[in-house]
Amino acid sequence: MSEDTHGGQFMPLKLAKMPTVFSSPFSLSLPKIYPVNKLWILGLLCVSLFACSPSEEELLKAGIEKMDAQAWPEAVTYFDQLLEKNPANATALNAKGVALFQQGKIEEAIPVFDQAITADSTNYKPWFNRGNAKMELKNYKEALADFNLASALDPTQLDILFNRGTALLNMEQYEDALLDFQTLLQSDPNNAEAHFRKGKAELGMSDPIHGMESLTNTVNLDPKNAEAYYLLGVTRMSALGQKNEGCADLKMALSLGYSEAETWIKDFCEK
Repeated sequence: MSEDTHGGQFMPLKLAKMPTVFSSPFSLSLPKIYPVNKLWILGLLCVSLFACSPSEEELLKAGIEKMDAQAWPEAVTYFDQLLEKNPANATALNAKGVALFQQGKIEEAIPVFDQAITADSTNYKPWFNRGNAKMELKNYKEALADFNLASALDPTQLDILFNRGTALLNMEQYEDALLDFQTLLQSDPNNAEAHFRKGKAELGMSDPIHGMESLTNTVNLDPKNAEAYYLLGVTRMSALGQKNEGCADLKMALSLGYSEAETWIKDFCEK
């Protein structure tokens, strides 16, 4: 994930050019018989040492390249080598945590994010990523605390709003969840998944009219969202008594593979 999963975000790094690692110590006025041989020997020695002991920057770049290729274990190996040199490298710690997360090693990733935060508590990324890891473990309250800190450090990150809203939704704190999705949609009005979760929050608040509006926006933007059609159908029938429209939505949900719609169709649409 060089990038990033609403499950876990890692921002690609821009690496500065490497500095010159070797310059000749020999003067141009030395005799011509030996200096060339000595330069070659010293040069080869330097190349050998450089190959055996790459810099932090090289190890970080190699690890990120492995992440881009989704070669997560290899990425961790590079980051571990870097961390042997500098255990407090916050970027490497955060990246290692993401690589572990992507392998499903959630409980291993969390203490690595802890270390990244200790190394640099001013960067939103490890707070956000640790929140994502806690979300995976359904520790929504702890995830919410991390998302709050991440948002305080960088309020412009829409992914934080999305994931915090999702945590709040899972905690049934619908009004706060709604606020996050509304704020997100002001900047990203075509985010189908944000409309969908906004609709869920509104239904949770017993607001079927706005819930249906959000769900309609969802299927207009993402016609393959089967659950959105299902919720539309159920809401039309149970809250508004719109049987024909509701049955059409339920049949669409079933055609898209949402099996729970079948019971509603049999009980209410085939009679």
